[in-house]
Amino acid sequence: MEFDFTWVLLGFPVAFTLGWLASRLDLRQMRIENRQAPKAYFKGLNFLLNEQQDQAIDAFIEAVQNDPDTSELHFALGNLFRRRGEYDRAVRVHEHLMSRGDLTQSERERAQHALALDFLKAGLLDRAEAALRKLEGTPFEEEAWLALLSIYERSRDWVHATEIAARLGNSAQGNFSARQAHYLCEQASAAVASGDSAQGLKTLTNAAVIAPASARPLMELAKLQNQLGHTQDALQTLLKLVKTVPQALPLAAGLLANIAAQRPDDRPATLALLKESYAQTPSIDVIEAIVKLEQDPATARQWYVQHLTHETSLIAAGKWIAGEKLEDERHHTLIQRALDHATKPLMRYRCAACGFEATQHFWHCPGCQAWDSYPARRIEEL
Repeated sequence: MEFDFTWVLLGFPVAFTLGWLASRLDLRQMRIENRQAPKAYFKGLNFLLNEQQDQAIDAFIEAVQNDPDTSELHFALGNLFRRRGEYDRAVRVHEHLMSRGDLTQSERERAQHALALDFLKAGLLDRAEAALRKLEGTPFEEEAWLALLSIYERSRDWVHATEIAARLGNSAQGNFSARQAHYLCEQASAAVASGDSAQGLKTLTNAAVIAPASARPLMELAKLQNQLGHTQDALQTLLKLVKTVPQALPLAAGLLANIAAQRPDDRPATLALLKESYAQTPSIDVIEAIVKLEQDPATARQWYVQHLTHETSLIAAGKWIAGEKLEDERHHTLIQRALDHATKPLMRYRCAACGFEATQHFWHCPGCQAWDSYPARRIEEL
């Protein structure tokens, strides 16, 4: 039986026609989808620019439904959920992205970073820490370190905070030596509280080496040395503090005077040092230390009067009146009580970052969590 080529020749036009019709249908469908997705996307952007976040989320959800493979729409939607505080929905969006097998390596790293931020904002610190640790070796590594540092500070995990601060110090993020010193001081306090004074001394010495221009390691080292009875070492540590960080002397003046009072041979030199410091930068705390070391009580109290000639100080006036004999002593107690009440707010310290006031000096502000934000001077002297 011979094959009839006529049917082949007739089939070519039919096949061509069917193929052309199919391609036209595909193109039409593609154009419809391409028109729908960008329309919803730009609609969402318009709502976002007008700060209409609810409508923007609805538009982005519509765009994602029309084109579920577009990762950028998922990122935009996840970020919107996070900004609105809907962290569980943001987590679901970014976890869906992470589960896709068609993501590039850079997109996967970006999704991992976004997921870590979702956990961090939601307060899920354990999950945030695990997610951030997975970003090591990626372009988001240094950002992850900064976030980890925040987590470890909030959880008071000073060992891991010290490790991360050391890494950041070796990066382009700036100098973290002062922050490291604070973390080591916190570790030293914990060691001393547990009875390990030797470890405390070692840690504080290390902190002073890491941050020689930081006042806290030297001050806490001197306090510990004095508690252990090593007054000579404590005095030398404080003299080093005065030399390297002179602006911190008002914080250390009281301890310096107490140590010098125990060592008669060092008393004159310490008193001269305090007077020299006061001449350069008058301070009520330095005056208190001078008054403590002056041998003659009358000479000591004249320092309050001398301070009043330079500064309008209600604190100095109250301390001077406290030792004076008034003409009518019956009212002395009432006057002194009023002065003490008036000067109490002036004796506080104030955070330069947030304005939080406290009766004691803090290295880490309880209000805004800033480090080294408290000046070494009382509110009256600011």
